[in-house]
Amino acid sequence: MTSPLAILSAATGPARPRLERLGGMLALLAASVRVLASPARFPTWRTEFVLHSIFILRVAALPIAISVAAWGFGGPGLQAGNFLVTFGSIDRAGGFMVVAIVREFGTFVTATVVAGVVGTTITAELGARRVRGELDALRTLGVDPIASIVAPRILALALMMMLLDVLALLCGVLGGYVAAVGVLGGTTGGFVTSFFANATFLDLAASVLKVGLFGVLIGVICSYRGLTASGGAAGVGRAVNDAVVGSLVAIFLVNLLYTQWFLAEFPEVGVFR
Repeated sequence: MTSPLAILSAATGPARPRLERLGGMLALLAASVRVLASPARFPTWRTEFVLHSIFILRVAALPIAISVAAWGFGGPGLQAGNFLVTFGSIDRAGGFMVVAIVREFGTFVTATVVAGVVGTTITAELGARRVRGELDALRTLGVDPIASIVAPRILALALMMMLLDVLALLCGVLGGYVAAVGVLGGTTGGFVTSFFANATFLDLAASVLKVGLFGVLIGVICSYRGLTASGGAAGVGRAVNDAVVGSLVAIFLVNLLYTQWFLAEFPEVGVFR
């Protein structure tokens, strides 16, 4: 007769690796928070934090600006603008930019670009160090890789993505403005009036906070995949692929839950003025 423990083990078998990965990521996040919250550890990670913050801004700012501006021009700018022209209300396009750029796609595109540009770099770097045995050598020398490498990268991602989000919102709204006013014949006054009638500080704060959360997710997922890479160069490649896919899935799910919570908690922002 099969024991209940064996039945439970068989039932949870396919999900066990996923649960183990999730537990490992949560443990990595907890360890990073402990490092960052300890004043005694500040000299350990401050230099790496500054260097990686500069790296993130240098490699991600231009792709984000171009991507969000192009999407703002073609998506809510031209597509939604043509719909508004049909009803003779192109001057309401500015208000639509709040919904499309500030609340949703500006943050999503920012996170996607950073995951592809910065997240892959983190995974590849840590994965290469892992398969070459450098991380084990650091531990042998008494250097904690989480404190010296992982934690500052997670913090840099969270903070720099907040800054990049502001850049993305500006570029996205500018792209929508060019489409609505320059192409579809709207007026600057109507666009600006509609935009500020619907935009609130709450929208900006929620957008920045959400992107900061995305930064933590990308940092933890990509770092964990790099730290657990195995199998030589091919294993590092698989880790990079898994890190990007995992980051995008996590971003999508958190974005969905966050947006639903935000609209439920602050229903007034759902009113189009």
